[in-house]
Amino acid sequence: MKFLLIGGGAREHAMALALKKNTDVELYSVMGNKNPGILRLSEKVLQVKETELERIREFAVSNKIEIAVVGPEASLGAGISNLLGEVGIPTVGPKKELALIETDKEFCRNVMAEYSIPANLTYACFNDFEEACAYVDSYNGELVVKPVGLTGGKGVKVQGEHLKNKEDVKVYIREVLERGIGGGRVVLEEKALGEEFTVQAFVDGSNVIPMPAVQDHKRAYEGDTGHNTGGMGSYSMVDGLLPFLTTEDYNFAVDVIKKTVMALKNKTGESYRGILYGQFMKGSEIKLIEFNCRFGDPEIMNVLTILKSDFSELCRHIVEGGLKGAVFSELATVCKYVVPEGYGFNPPPPCEIEVNEGAIADEGANLYYAVVNEKNGKLFTTTSRAVAIVGVADSFEEAEKIAEKAISHIRGEHIYHRRDIGTRELIERKLRNMEKFIG
Repeated sequence: MKFLLIGGGAREHAMALALKKNTDVELYSVMGNKNPGILRLSEKVLQVKETELERIREFAVSNKIEIAVVGPEASLGAGISNLLGEVGIPTVGPKKELALIETDKEFCRNVMAEYSIPANLTYACFNDFEEACAYVDSYNGELVVKPVGLTGGKGVKVQGEHLKNKEDVKVYIREVLERGIGGGRVVLEEKALGEEFTVQAFVDGSNVIPMPAVQDHKRAYEGDTGHNTGGMGSYSMVDGLLPFLTTEDYNFAVDVIKKTVMALKNKTGESYRGILYGQFMKGSEIKLIEFNCRFGDPEIMNVLTILKSDFSELCRHIVEGGLKGAVFSELATVCKYVVPEGYGFNPPPPCEIEVNEGAIADEGANLYYAVVNEKNGKLFTTTSRAVAIVGVADSFEEAEKIAEKAISHIRGEHIYHRRDIGTRELIERKLRNMEKFIG
């Protein structure tokens, strides 16, 4: 079966590896960079931006693609599923009008409110600066400022963390509106406190098959400090839960995802087919922070690394219907990203890195190339994340050790990673944080 994969990061490398576990799969890829991991697995590659939809459609048609699998939200938001559908190519990824659940934060909150979906936050949306300021002045509590549209996970700023006070909130609102960040409209949300967690699900329009819970780490530096990034690493546990997450919590999150799938069908008349990602905050209660219309990055590496089911068959059932379940190994995972110094705000020019793939494999770790470029047999960083390493073991402690040892086999100037992700010390700190809310 011929699959088209769109995207050139570690998320897409993970999907490529999962698809190619089925020897009947022929992989054709579209990406903006030259990801060496995906290149090796592909029959043919088109190197263009993932939003050049007409070029992608031509490539898909000429290669007689049977199913497309989309990684980046920008492609889905631009309408790649709609365009490929017009030429009879089904896509693992929702149509543009359904992708709004991620690409338009106002749409997301309004759908949750309209259909009384639990876990919604108190919110208000503005494109007028004075009206937004009046809301800030009248609001009793701290706020989160979010541009309505896509910002690559880096546009959100939190009062009390990135923004010291209400005046800082107003300054950032003005910046979003005047510079047109994320579309030039802003969502102000109540600040949810607690610990974040992610639940992702395979969706075929009616059936929702959830994956193990994962905790991502957005902050750039150890101790969860610094600016927000696209994600520095993540972990999952043997039982599919997290140290602070109960079965009841997990089931509640899954129910929110299921209710949202049904609400989107009622709202748009279209069936959601693809991956639906829910990021939640557990404090005194559970709140929905955001939905994504695709796999999380890095969270995909945690779940696909331990997926026992045939990923290509899951993709086929997503587009055809009839999803029945997915089987995951009962193992813990720790994912750590190696990134260029200054990632997220001021990265250096491209630097050569050396990745000893054999030594990494000998450590028992999994390697996923992210946004790197291969030139004349050498690897170079870009402005984004470079390499993801995943350790898998019977305990998170052992998985973390495997990941850390493997990273020692990646060398280069001006690169770093968070050593604390997946360590007992950091997880215990998160548990102490939860005690403030649950006693």
